[in-house]
Amino acid sequence: MNKLVRDGRVAVIYSPEYGGGWSTWNPKHPGILFDPAIVEFVEKGQDEELQVYVTLKYPGIYDGGIVGLKIEWLPVGTEFIIKEHDGAETIEIKSDIVWYRA
Repeated sequence: MNKLVRDGRVAVIYSPEYGGGWSTWNPKHPGILFDPAIVEFVEKGQDEELQVYVTLKYPGIYDGGIVGLKIEWLPVGTEFIIKEHDGAETIEIKSDIVWYRA
């Protein structure tokens, strides 16, 4: 999977807005979580170009979460999951999760 790395950090794309998830609502398209071109469009605020790119590169994608995409930069090798509630996604780092034992 192609990822954008800068200064030892990987760009992770997620949708923090309520309404529609990004990667969580598109499990058949795991590449949208890291796609370097999407990162560039988001950083430059090129919403129309982003829409065209996503539609052509990922046929059948649900694009409801495309509005308000954000980039989180995580250190290379960081283990994480994307959680979703009513379309709003959050990033949870494995080392930050407290596990309990019964």
